[in-house]
Amino acid sequence: MSDISRLPGAFEQYWAWQLKGACRGVDSSLFFHPPGERGPVHDEREDVAKEICFHCPVRRECAQYALAARERYGVWGGLTEDERQDLVRRSRTAARERARR
Repeated sequence: MSDISRLPGAFEQYWAWQLKGACRGVDSSLFFHPPGERGPVHDEREDVAKEICFHCPVRRECAQYALAARERYGVWGGLTEDERQDLVRRSRTAARERARR
């Protein structure tokens, strides 16, 4: 489950970006893998999803949302689950390094 405690609230100005997403109207199964999907089929589906994100006018907002909410599944803002986890991990490591100085 996503951690929504970090999110700004229910005000429209925080969420209106979603109306501009290139993924609106696209089958959401393209962005979320079915159970057991692996290998080339998984990679090809993710590549198609990321291509849609690449051309999206709200890609940055989407990625920021997914990172803030710690979205556990799917492609958000052109980032896969693993890519988001790596970014969070690197950010935490960098913060620890700064704190040690």
